[in-house]
Amino acid sequence: MARKSGARPPQAMRNRAAKTAAAMASPAAVAQSEAPKRKTSPAQFAREVRAEARKITWTSRKETWITSVMVAIMVLLASLFFWGVDSALRVAISGVLRLASAG
Repeated sequence: MARKSGARPPQAMRNRAAKTAAAMASPAAVAQSEAPKRKTSPAQFAREVRAEARKITWTSRKETWITSVMVAIMVLLASLFFWGVDSALRVAISGVLRLASAG
């Protein structure tokens, strides 16, 4: 569908263009355009840290155990895979070197 000459682009395109321009702006321009940050008091900082700490969810003992076992299994499988690849390459290179020295 062709766009009529003189027609304004849709809002989504303007928003995307503005985001692209902002992402490509130089750091100095970004620093100038940002509003100055106000300082918080140590008490306010402590309250905010405490509020964020309350949001932490810890995994259960069962979830930690299952994850640990899964990691151990994956490490074992990866080590077997790389041992097999290493053995195959060792045999192949030994065969090539044996052929080269026999000739």
